[in-house]
Amino acid sequence: MSNLEIRDLHVTVETEAGTKEILKGVDLTINSGETHAIMGPNGSGKSTLAYSIAGHPKYTITQGSVKLDGEDILGLSVDERARAGLFLAMQYPVEVPGVSVSNFLRTAKTAVDGQAPKLRTWAKDVNAAMERVDMDPEMANRSLNEGFSGGEKKRHEIVQLELLNPKFAILDETDSGLDIDALRIVSDGVNRYSEQGDRGVLLITHYTRILRYIKPDHVHVFVAGRVAEQGGAELAERLEAEGYDRYVKAARASV
Repeated sequence: MSNLEIRDLHVTVETEAGTKEILKGVDLTINSGETHAIMGPNGSGKSTLAYSIAGHPKYTITQGSVKLDGEDILGLSVDERARAGLFLAMQYPVEVPGVSVSNFLRTAKTAVDGQAPKLRTWAKDVNAAMERVDMDPEMANRSLNEGFSGGEKKRHEIVQLELLNPKFAILDETDSGLDIDALRIVSDGVNRYSEQGDRGVLLITHYTRILRYIKPDHVHVFVAGRVAEQGGAELAERLEAEGYDRYVKAARASV
């Protein structure tokens, strides 16, 4: 069994007003086979947590550790973290003109596995993955995300998840901007991945609607750079009814 263990994580970012601490001591453990949902208002640090785990250079980790199967990964480069078994689905996938989807996927698979996939089976795997998320396989010939709708970009993130098949998937607001059909398709892809039984999911979201399709084992309320409360799926239902207001007020009162 694998685990991703975050301990006392503090993260800062440089702003026009100077250095600002975003994460203020986060503790979180995700085991393989578990789905964790992080919920919270805008500006609470949810995306900062995702990008810090992945190794984005914008964020400076000043304290704490992130361990994957007991190895502290904070000293690893972004590509080394990916090879170790981490995957980040971005809230806003970037467009890369001139790099085709097919070349991107094969290059990523080669980098993660250490060897190129066999051409005779790879094309079938890519086409099948794209069809499962209702993407025209012809889109594999287009530049990465260029001219894609928001839903197509998010579906392509799920194609990457399926083909790379990491130990842990960090999904940063994968439901953002999706209509109901795309939300169902993306959720089905996440469920296919997690149903392998030995994969872990960290799902970041504002809303409970995606949790109607992806059932979390654990829910964490994130406010002001900290985990304010933890619970099961019932906590998400309570948040739907009550919102984040009482957590935000408590965080302000503690400052």
